Amino acid sequence: MADTEILLESGTNEIEIMQFTIFDELYGINVAKVREIMMADKVKPIPHSHPAVEGIFKPREILLTVINLPQYLTGKSDDNGHRNLFIITNFNKMNIAFRVHTVVGISRISWEDIQKPDKTITSGDDGVATGIAQCDNRLVTILDFEKIVAEIAPETSIQVEEIDRLGERSIREHSIILAEDSVLLTKMITESLSRAGYINVHSFNNGKEAWDYLCSIRNDSDFDDKAALLITDIEMPEMDGHRLTKLVKEDEVMKHMPVIIFSSLINQEMRIKGKQLGADEQMSKPEIGHLVEVMDRLLERKGIKNG
Repeated sequence: MADTEILLESGTNEIEIMQFTIFDELYGINVAKVREIMMADKVKPIPHSHPAVEGIFKPREILLTVINLPQYLTGKSDDNGHRNLFIITNFNKMNIAFRVHTVVGISRISWEDIQKPDKTITSGDDGVATGIAQCDNRLVTILDFEKIVAEIAPETSIQVEEIDRLGERSIREHSIILAEDSVLLTKMITESLSRAGYINVHSFNNGKEAWDYLCSIRNDSDFDDKAALLITDIEMPEMDGHRLTKLVKEDEVMKHMPVIIFSSLINQEMRIKGKQLGADEQMSKPEIGHLVEVMDRLLERKGIKNG
């Protein structure tokens, strides 16, 4: 059993990747999601669960759901389970154990060196890979663990219906900038914001695209109208959300724009990082209703009540 800790400085656009294998193929997970590594243990099966859900186990005081990653990724059963490992993760306020075969090590690389997989090798709008990285001359597929969990248990992801509970709302014409690399989540967030009256959302695939756009309008007299508020994920190829936040808050023109970090990684350590970088608010991705309420408050504080 080995505890992990976040070592990276804030806003450097770097990521630490824990590499692991499944049937000798190399995969990766952001170290920021990892709480600890454990030897695989006996799991209590849960009837009528998803085929990739092994069941539950309780190593200490926390009850954990166990997802069989080899089964999920390949559809093949594992005949050597007693020698496997559990990667214990925490994201979106959930604790989940993922079965893997071996853990190889940790590499630190720049998000600039992580490429989004080509659409020809992904299924549908989004595959299960956040990106492809090269570590020690080997290609590593960084998995999108949020999407894996959302596919297995859709109720854990963004629920557009949360917006309806906010009651009747008027149209808000503020220009919202969204930096999010997941096609699926971009659709869900923009649909939710539209339901909430925010009909003018400009989405970008990563922090670099959003930053380039902001730089292109930086000297416009109506910058505040073209970029009233920024919502950014953290994990994104080319430029992550922490780096984007740092650049925005260090710029004399842009620094007054409210920045919300909307990410599955929000925990105590990440809140400290985000605050150091100047983020106005930080919240976990499933909380779409809370996101809208915070947007309303930040825009009112900025002096723009309704576009």
